[in-house]
Amino acid sequence: MGKIESSVRERRITMGLSQEELARRVGVSRQTIVNIEKGLNEPKVFLALAIAAVLGVKLLSDLFEGKAQ
Repeated sequence: MGKIESSVRERRITMGLSQEELARRVGVSRQTIVNIEKGLNEPKVFLALAIAAVLGVKLLSDLFEGKAQ
């Protein structure tokens, strides 16, 4: 499976949110957000949609992009 790259970190910072605040808003641990931002965790669809909603992103493809290995 390819690595998922995301713009979560950049969008989160632009919105002035800490990892802790984003995690609280979507109902996960801060470590989950850290892992998503590092590309170590591929979020399930429900979590990806929740993150996108908090960050004001309408299309998941604007937030996450799959990379072939």
